[in-house]
Amino acid sequence: MINYLRLHPADDVVIARSQILGGAVIEGIPVRGLIPAGHKIALRAIGSGQPVRRYNQIIGFASRAIAAGEHVHTHNLDMGPDKGNFKRDYAIGQDISPERVRRQAHFMGIERPDGRVATRNYIGVLSSVNCSATVARAIADHFSRTNYPQALADFSQVDGVVALTHGTGCGMDTDGLGMRLLERTLAGYATHANFWGVLVVGLGCEANQLNTWLANSSLREGEQLRVFNIQDTGGTRQTVEKGIGLIREMLPLANAVQRAPCSAEHITLGLQCGGSDGYSGISANPALGAAVDLLVAHGGTAILSETPEIYGAEHLLTRRAVKPEVAHKLIERIRWWEGYAAMNGGEMNNNPSPGNKAGGLTTILEKSLGAVAKGGTSNLEAVYEYAEAVRTHGLVYMDTPGYDPVSATGQVAGGANLICFTTGRGSAYGCAPAPSLKLSTNSALWKRQEEDMDINCGEIIDGDVSVADMGQRIFELMLQTASGHATKSERHGYGQNEFVPWQVGAVM
Repeated sequence: MINYLRLHPADDVVIARSQILGGAVIEGIPVRGLIPAGHKIALRAIGSGQPVRRYNQIIGFASRAIAAGEHVHTHNLDMGPDKGNFKRDYAIGQDISPERVRRQAHFMGIERPDGRVATRNYIGVLSSVNCSATVARAIADHFSRTNYPQALADFSQVDGVVALTHGTGCGMDTDGLGMRLLERTLAGYATHANFWGVLVVGLGCEANQLNTWLANSSLREGEQLRVFNIQDTGGTRQTVEKGIGLIREMLPLANAVQRAPCSAEHITLGLQCGGSDGYSGISANPALGAAVDLLVAHGGTAILSETPEIYGAEHLLTRRAVKPEVAHKLIERIRWWEGYAAMNGGEMNNNPSPGNKAGGLTTILEKSLGAVAKGGTSNLEAVYEYAEAVRTHGLVYMDTPGYDPVSATGQVAGGANLICFTTGRGSAYGCAPAPSLKLSTNSALWKRQEEDMDINCGEIIDGDVSVADMGQRIFELMLQTASGHATKSERHGYGQNEFVPWQVGAVM
């Protein structure tokens, strides 16, 4: 097998399939020094300040002269003097595809009375503020299958009782952006299809007042949504006892559900990548994109996110925007992020992470061009702000940070009932109440961490399977998972600690 990958005839670099020793010859060019797996090798001499292309797209500019055969990475490639703000051709709507022939597939879902369809059936305990987190966890812990195996023995249709707590809710502007994001996130979880019912526990004196949250979110207490404060209930012990009692009342009702055949149009998929490497944009991300195209053809919805990780590749999405206003909203969010990063003394190239760089990714432009492949080739139907309810079918975009727990929290708040998460370095992640599938970008990771990975897209790098065939496998696994098949992260108990609402603004 050829020990490198050339992704486009116009590229200035190739990617090492595995470690390449100095002196090896690639396309007639001697390799200069050791090249780690997943890293880049120059195919020609590149002058200082000249652009470097991968995927036939600019991934940065040579920070010094690069010789043919040389390792291309952080020592000789950066964003250039304009920090990546070079002109990109947004060509709005230029690459819109004709509507695909509608296809039919089904999974065994849980139909809710309002017409929504769940992939899981949990009871949730949310905290309004960090101060009530301990109580919320104590309530849920009483029903832990790990600590109390008999607690849910009579309720086989209930997937569990989970506490989703966070570190904010006070010390913030009650009318500011941070509060609006928190309120929207909690409302999205409180009404999520994968929860039969939810308790929301507050302290009583916090900025995020429960009654204000209910009013601002157009929510009312009822059989499936109960709210109460520690200070009003009589303290920690009595509040825990009250919560346990309310869940005991909910359990028989939550258990009275049955799975039934449901159209794949009811799947709303959150797309995530974390611990990315040089293979992410070659294997797992494009394979997930192929699965997204299949889901969209079946009437389903996929949410692409992580705005700092599509930076420099947003022009590939604006070209597929169905309306100019959709493209302009995405561009506006890009500009907001540039200002937000500058305001906080950073820059967009603060991402990639050290792990990303160790895996072969050098700049945010390179990382983004691989990350955007998760969205496949479908038209971009809408752009949403963080944790907004997603109402549109097809491929949509939600503005979120790149930090995986924060990003996925926004997607689930928006209605995602399934997550697909690609990783090259080996991220460990789950996202209750939505099941999360982990997609390995390379076979070395699969062999090392198979207990955490659900599917090995490294077979694409190995030359054993095509991107299209792997996309079909992922789509079929999505249907199985939506039908109740437990993911690796669910078996390990991931999902409660990964609830992380986006916190912006001053902490007062």
